[in-house]
This record gives sequence, structure tokens and C-alpha cells, in this order.
Amino acid sequence: MFEPMPYLEWIEGRPEGADHDLGSSDLRTDRPDGSVAPPPLSGLADPTDPPSLSASIAAEYGVDESSVLVTAGATHANFLAAAAALSLADGREVLVEDPGYDPLVHTPAGVGGTVARFERPARSGYPLLPGEIASAASDGTALATVTNRHNPSGRLTSRTELASVADALADENTRLLVDEVYGPYTAEDDADGAFGGVTAAGLPNTVVTGSFTKFHGLGDLQIGWLIADEPFVERARQVFMHLPSVAGPSRALARRFFAHRDELVADSRSHLRRNHELLSSFVEERSDLDGGIAAGCTFGYVEHERADGDELAEAAWDAGVLVVPGRFFDLPSGVRISAGRGTEEVAAGLDALDDVLDGL
Repeated sequence: MFEPMPYLEWIEGRPEGADHDLGSSDLRTDRPDGSVAPPPLSGLADPTDPPSLSASIAAEYGVDESSVLVTAGATHANFLAAAAALSLADGREVLVEDPGYDPLVHTPAGVGGTVARFERPARSGYPLLPGEIASAASDGTALATVTNRHNPSGRLTSRTELASVADALADENTRLLVDEVYGPYTAEDDADGAFGGVTAAGLPNTVVTGSFTKFHGLGDLQIGWLIADEPFVERARQVFMHLPSVAGPSRALARRFFAHRDELVADSRSHLRRNHELLSSFVEERSDLDGGIAAGCTFGYVEHERADGDELAEAAWDAGVLVVPGRFFDLPSGVRISAGRGTEEVAAGLDALDDVLDGL
């Protein structure tokens, strides 16, 4: 019933084994040193009498606390979203964007869904097209899944555009799931958005998932969340009872994060700006690469004029450089490059990748 997830199987152990990690997309400046608190939180004071973690997340997204379910990361949240949506709907179909992130295709199938795809057209820069999505949906479609920023292209969709998609699905009574782990990846801080980025939270018939892993570089906490209307959250909570709970120490460290939220978000945004400039300049200066890095983003999809994605990724790996083959995102012709690590580490990795590309 539970299909293998090729990308997660392929990536396991590779970031640690690479000399230069240009595959991981989380903004982590330091690798964990084995201490209980990950580096961004190490040494920071714990709050006195803090609000609940779900209350802090609700305040960040501008929703009621009853609309928030704390999960063990975004993958866990997406699992619960698919299971809850299918259990509440009459139909079994789940629509997933194409190209898209590999686990978002396999997870719904693992909980009994029938997966179909809708196109985000490459020729137009991978936009979300409400008409395209609505025409793919039917009265048997329980859920339509998108990423924002789009993974792997990095395209950012505005809240207004997401609202148009949700509206287009309303006639079929299909819920929209927006995986927002990359939503805060913006160069400028939007005071109205969650963590300064774009969110679909609070839109009708919409489920949002996110986590501390990517923008905040706190993957070791394994803290994520699901945001939706209260009946959907309650159904997801019932499904959650069949699974392991979220660890208390992780919750405590997440409350520590919110006590220092402003400075930590500012640090991540500065990190993002520096690394975006490095990566976007690198891609622009390579005439043999086709593709680009979206404004304010630190990852993107590129193709090489003389090698497909597997050939490029293999040549890079032989030189100690990790990039991700595009086949894990339905784009076998190229690779996803990510500039998530410390700026000096990324610069060294891009220098090494420069040599690899010269040798192709």
C-alpha cells in the first residue's frame, strides 16, 4: 500500500557524504554538533510562561488556534492532509502538480488515493493556472496539491493567485493543499505574510502545511504544522492518533524559537539574500546552463546543453558535489541546484561545480 519514495531513498546520507552540498535546500548555516539545541537556538534563553506552540503558529498565520495542528514536520503534515481529505470526501482522486516534488505524488497513493496530475507549463515559467486545475478536477477529486514556492523551479505564487485556484476548485468541492515550506523564501519581509513570506492560510477550502526545516534551518526539531478549517483539523487530529506524537523537547525548542522570532527570521532572510545572489550570478554567467533562479530564492531548476540530469548529477557527485537529478521532479533533462548552506560553503561548492561543468 505504501509505495517507495525514490527521492527520499536517493537523498538519504548524501548531504553528509558530499564535499559540497548544493542539493539540500534548507537554510542551515552550521551542521548540528550533537547538542540538544540546534545551532540557531543554542544559547538563547527559554521564554517565561510562553503561549502554546499552536497558539504561536496561529498568531503567525493570522488564524484561530483551533485551525492549527502541530505535526512532526511537513512530510507528516502532508500525510495527515491527504488521509484526512480522502476520509472526508466521496471520491478517491488526488491531483498533484506536474512537475512536482516526488513524495507529494506517492504519499496520497499510500493512504488509498488515486493520483492524477495537472500541468504547470514550463514554457510559461511553471505558473499555477486555475482553469487547468479546475478542468482536471471532478466530483471525485478530494484534494489538489501544489507547492509554493514551486519545487523545483522556485516560482512564487501570490496569495491572490492562490485564492483564484481555491475558487476554481470550489465547484467540485475539492480542497486545495498548499505545501508552504518555501513560502517564506522572499528577499523582502512582507509584514502581512507568515514569517515574512506568502501564505494561503485562511483561504476557503484550503489546507496549508509548513515547517521549521527549510527557511529556519531547524530540521532536527521535526516540527511542522497543518492549518485548515476546524472540522478538517479535527479529522486530521483523529488520524494523528494512529501515529507517534510530537516530542516534548522539540515543542519546547520551538517555543524558544518564537521567543526570539524576529531576530531569527531576520538572520534567515539575510542568509537567503546572500546565497540568492551567489547562485543567481553563477547560473547567469554559465552560458551552457538553461534556466534561472527566481527572485529572492536560493534554489532552481537548470538544464545543461550537453548532459541530461542524471549525467550532470553523476559527474558532480564524482567530484564531491551534490545536486539533485530533475527526474525526482518529473524533469529528467536537468537538475535542481540549492544554495542552502553557509555562504562560504556554497561559494566553494559553486567553484567545484564550475569545474565539473567545464569538463562535461
